[in-house]
Amino acid sequence: MLITTQAVDELAFTSALPPEEEDEPPSTAQLTPVLAPLRVSMPAPTPSGAPIFFPVPSNHLTHLKKTVPSRSCRFRKRFFPDASVKLWNNWHWQVAQRVRTPEKLRSILHLSAQEEAALTDATSALPLAITPYYLSLLDPDNPNQPLRRTVVPTVLESQRSKGEADDPLDEARQSPIPGLVHRYPDRVLLLLTSFCSTYCRYCTRSRVVGHNSIHPGRQRLEAAFAYIAAHPEIRDVLLSGGDPLLLSDEQLNWVLSRLRRVPHVEIIRIGSKVPAVLPQRITSALVRMLHKHHPLMLSLHFAHPDECTPETSKACARLADAGIPLGSQTVLLAGVNDDASTMAKLMHGLLKMRVRPYYLYQCDPISGSVHFRTPVDKGLDILRALRGHTSGYAVPTYVIDAPGGGGKIPLMPESVLGRDTDGLALRNYEGGLYHYPDFCR
Repeated sequence: MLITTQAVDELAFTSALPPEEEDEPPSTAQLTPVLAPLRVSMPAPTPSGAPIFFPVPSNHLTHLKKTVPSRSCRFRKRFFPDASVKLWNNWHWQVAQRVRTPEKLRSILHLSAQEEAALTDATSALPLAITPYYLSLLDPDNPNQPLRRTVVPTVLESQRSKGEADDPLDEARQSPIPGLVHRYPDRVLLLLTSFCSTYCRYCTRSRVVGHNSIHPGRQRLEAAFAYIAAHPEIRDVLLSGGDPLLLSDEQLNWVLSRLRRVPHVEIIRIGSKVPAVLPQRITSALVRMLHKHHPLMLSLHFAHPDECTPETSKACARLADAGIPLGSQTVLLAGVNDDASTMAKLMHGLLKMRVRPYYLYQCDPISGSVHFRTPVDKGLDILRALRGHTSGYAVPTYVIDAPGGGGKIPLMPESVLGRDTDGLALRNYEGGLYHYPDFCR
């Protein structure tokens, strides 16, 4: 059902946010988590007196077993003892309770000298914010733990190296409308908000996210919809930010409904890290709403296999069960996932959650990112180690998003060694040489 103009106004799209360094969630409406209904299939009639068994889906069986308290459960009881299980699983509570100050972070983690210096001097352009759920996955004693490195600032962020820029992809130049990037002929990127529940330290949009710079205001979005409607070559719209899934169900439904009114928009995609950092947001109500707007796809951001938790798996299962194709986008990060075994474990974990590995990104040269970036050869080595040693579904496409707005350029290990009059000389994943008779010219 489309939302009326009056109802949209009531969503306060244009209301001013509090004057803070970081913008607040686009919605503060309370939401009661809805459990997926238990569906059982009636068996065929059985002979009189025979027992009848009602099969129960496997994902519900886990609720009937006595299990050891999860890591997040132990974390909740220690650091948030007043929070009930219901409150912990409420995504609005998770957002409201994000750790945003050095004092609160010190009460949970033993900070290193580099972390302390970054938090004390506040030299980073990107604010600190981590959901309680994601904090429960961090090692309190090891500053080099991969997940911790991705969300806790260090003084290395203040070091600007050669070739780095605040906007390396030149998105501002390719934005005909504020918050809308038209780089490729048939698709656009629409930024809905600058708000994220957890800020990744390697974020390519650290110049805008967390700084009250992009709002889901109606006037701006209507201008973006008008631009899309006026360009019939646009068939694909990617919603990003910030994180679009931090909008309320009503706001996001309005945006998707407006896009669906444009006849030539065939595909809508949403880029989000919510299932990894805030899986509580993937409610049954949200999924039911998203299901109405097919064909709809989600590009999810994962960095390390430790993010493939039971909570995240459940969130992805809800989305996949609704027929929403899930693809992963992973940034290659030094000290986080830049070895073949870690990358393979992540890709396999994603497939088990029904998330198809899609892109492996070379880390963008944003300001202060040198400690995260690896040589390109490292990414090619990882691809060589994956290809042939695991299924093709588990091998992402390795790309560089070209500085200056050139778009994504795929990189592949060299497999075509040359050509002669009889065909091609090829190298396989084991280094073996093979000949293909290529005469069809």
